[in-house]
Amino acid sequence: MTTETLTKLEQHDLFLSRHIGPDSAQQQEMLNFVGAESLEDLTEQIVPESIRMNRDLAVGDHVSEAEGMAYIRAIADKNKVNKSYIGMGYYGTLVPTVIQRNVLENPGWYTAYTPYQPEIAQGRLEAILNFQQLSMDLTGLDLASSSLLDEATAAAEAMALAKRVSKAKKANIFFVADDVFPQTLDVIKTRAECFGFDIIVGPAADAANHDIFGALFQYTNRFGQITDFTELFTALHEKKAVVAVAADIMSLVMLKSPGSMGADVVLGNSQRFGVPMGFGGPHAAFFVTRDAYKRSLPGRIIGVSQDTRGNRALRMAMQTREQHIRREKANSNICTAQVLLANMASFYAVFHGPQGLKTIAERIHRLTDILATGLTAKGVTLVNNTWFDTISIKGLDTAAIKTRSEAQGVNLRIDADAGSDKVLGVSLAETTTREDVAQLFDIILGEGHGLDVATLDSNIVANGSTSVPAALIRTDAILTHPTFNRYHSETEMMRYIKRLENKDLALNHSMISLGSCTMKLNAATEMMPITWPEFANMHPFCPQDQAQGYAQLVSELSDWLVDITGYDTVSLQPNSGAQGEYAGLLAIKQYHESRGDAHRNICLIPQSAHGTNPASAQLAGMKIVVTACDKDGNIDMEDLKTKAAEVADNLSCIMVTYPSTHGVYEETIGEICEVIHQHGGQVYLDGANMNAQVGLTSPGSIGADVSHLNLHKTFAIPHGGGGPGMGPIGVKKHLAPFLSGHTVVKHGLESDNNGAVSAAPYGSAGILPITWMYIKLLGKQGLRQSTQMALLNANYVMKKLSEHYPVLYTGRNDRVAHECIIDLRPLKEASGVTEMDIAKRLNDYGFHAPTMSFPVAGTLMIEPTESESKVELDRFIEAMISIRGEAARVESGEWPVDNNPLSNAPHTLADIMDPEFDSRPYSRETAVFPTAAVKLNKFWPTVNRIDDVFGDRNLFCACIPIADYE
Repeated sequence: MTTETLTKLEQHDLFLSRHIGPDSAQQQEMLNFVGAESLEDLTEQIVPESIRMNRDLAVGDHVSEAEGMAYIRAIADKNKVNKSYIGMGYYGTLVPTVIQRNVLENPGWYTAYTPYQPEIAQGRLEAILNFQQLSMDLTGLDLASSSLLDEATAAAEAMALAKRVSKAKKANIFFVADDVFPQTLDVIKTRAECFGFDIIVGPAADAANHDIFGALFQYTNRFGQITDFTELFTALHEKKAVVAVAADIMSLVMLKSPGSMGADVVLGNSQRFGVPMGFGGPHAAFFVTRDAYKRSLPGRIIGVSQDTRGNRALRMAMQTREQHIRREKANSNICTAQVLLANMASFYAVFHGPQGLKTIAERIHRLTDILATGLTAKGVTLVNNTWFDTISIKGLDTAAIKTRSEAQGVNLRIDADAGSDKVLGVSLAETTTREDVAQLFDIILGEGHGLDVATLDSNIVANGSTSVPAALIRTDAILTHPTFNRYHSETEMMRYIKRLENKDLALNHSMISLGSCTMKLNAATEMMPITWPEFANMHPFCPQDQAQGYAQLVSELSDWLVDITGYDTVSLQPNSGAQGEYAGLLAIKQYHESRGDAHRNICLIPQSAHGTNPASAQLAGMKIVVTACDKDGNIDMEDLKTKAAEVADNLSCIMVTYPSTHGVYEETIGEICEVIHQHGGQVYLDGANMNAQVGLTSPGSIGADVSHLNLHKTFAIPHGGGGPGMGPIGVKKHLAPFLSGHTVVKHGLESDNNGAVSAAPYGSAGILPITWMYIKLLGKQGLRQSTQMALLNANYVMKKLSEHYPVLYTGRNDRVAHECIIDLRPLKEASGVTEMDIAKRLNDYGFHAPTMSFPVAGTLMIEPTESESKVELDRFIEAMISIRGEAARVESGEWPVDNNPLSNAPHTLADIMDPEFDSRPYSRETAVFPTAAVKLNKFWPTVNRIDDVFGDRNLFCACIPIADYE
């Protein structure tokens, strides 16, 4: 066998050859078209020499997929998955395999984007609507969000909402019951400090003794106690305080709803509805409030509207609340939700139905009754006298119990604080069996206790249970909608999931060219490890010696990200890009405070910045000063210098995106950093466009002090229909002491005692194996080449389209970075065809629209990514050129402005079956098969264009009423 043959075989085995779309011949053809000799030549034409990286990355060489899988398998094997009874918001659950295989492991669900184009997202919108209905049913309140990041951040959002809507305007105190989960209190304290709120922590009953604007209670509390808060909530309402409750979702199947007690906000973690613990995430938080507070609800809401045919259609309601519109006036900086996980939880509820959920909840409670009854019969003292799934025990030799539990592969919550006593906490779950309860007796009491689970169970059946007070037993029905009562066989469930999937366009159908969103390949090999039990079933608060695999993965990934970014330290805690922004700004804020410069609170933000930038700055308690951009879209250096000098004494930082949101490498980025540093500020470089930096330059080498990294963009974690996301931050060493800490898990770092920004120490750690695999498989060569291919693909598309549409901004040598903006305003003025018309018409061609009207109104921002093949790029280009030709027919008067394929797009099967279609000035074939390529891969939108105004004026965010269902 020749050396040449071996080389070809080795290349064929490389992941790189499958991650990058165009092959070597296609790459050369594209290079010739754009006018470059090679990828290196193109790089030199585009990336300013002053910031170009002159070294190789140190992440190691690329490996084959088989080698990568073997390596991460060895890492996973270092995790020891004990039976967990730790609880504290994380519980064992059984993921129905029909959901695991058809949703979690299905690219039709995990590669979809946020449903900004609802006509091609009706499937996941229905699944999210189910989640909202589930949340409302269980909590007893009126209006639910489509999910938040985790329980702790949802509690912080509840505090912020309480301040916005409370009529106790003079109050500045938020009360937190002292029995909430410690990680929740940790995040609340961090957020309150930024807002300037005072926090009082005390026994729940003391809340009414204070002048407060709001309060948070845990139901059931961290020790397992169930409390009827009705009278307390009434007293708080008399003081005009807003009441929030952090509730356990499974317990709400059995227990009286917090809404019926008078709660104004109910929130919690939906993890135990069929989502693995994943060492802390990702999990979807639910957040439900009163209809009166809908304009203050954080996050996204799915609502029911209608399309142009008058049919019911789903959409994101009140979209003007999004950060890219409201910016520093946004209710929150929340951007990424946890849609994939919310969908899993909703499907779990659909699959089991109300009776199935009741059976699961009652079984968990019965086993807890058996455990509690047996222990008390042996003289054990319980801290709590009511419970659903958790009991807390005091007065025992916890050291001996810990020794026995570890020997038997069991994790209990040891030494939870209950006043002056130390307690043992035990939380049961869906995964607990009768045999497990018998094992717990052996561990807690030692052998020879004489307890028999069957006998105890029989006694409970004969005598009844009083562990849930009669007044707190749920009596109202839940999940009465037909969707939750139809699909309980696996066949029906599989078909329901598939039916919804067929309504959605995702990356498994076609290219998604959204600018600034980096919809790249989420390779199957990268995805596989996340469902391995060694990663999926780990409790985030387990003893650290049991999580050595995660420790190695976190360490190696952190080192790689440090190398890629040019920073000194990385924190993996933020579980969204916006949370990363917030965490980075907190580090800057605390750095200034440590130097006696607490007055430095002004953040400069260019006009072109992502909307989450000003929203995050506001969340961090900063004042925002906007700097101008010049006619070419670059930061106006004179304006920046003037404003930096004007606010120098109070300058905290600048937030700048690089390459710019306009899609170019600004030549002045180094000077920008120097100006800010000269005036005592710090540079926050938004990492949203990191896909144009990896291996070519880095934020740290440019001169920035801190950046977040969107792992769900640059580093291949899938978007999941709007989440999960991960937003780790890299910092220079002077900011490292101010990174987020965690109250439960310590790592021996200087930052350990800092406040947290997420519930778990590593945020959504369960998806970190995806990014680890991405970097491991590509290696230093593949990472650099991926960036270069992102540049080539973008410039290829830009040059092809520039013959038909004006390109708004270009950088040096008339090049763009990894994305380009085409300007549709001249076309609109000449023809009346809008950017919305073009976006919807692309649906007929089988494409998701590029980013519309951001960062400039009347434009489309296109990012093809390195993963798209030349064939797919050409197919997209052909569609855009064809659409321009259609617009020309409108412009010439051949087609009326209000009756043409663009204004009527997207077209559905109902359209072409309509006998009145012949009255239109274009044919059915033109409507639905405008090019030959469409015939080969037709995607059918299931609804016509949706009326956003109708949906906002008639806000309805629950499942469609039964009478209208069929």
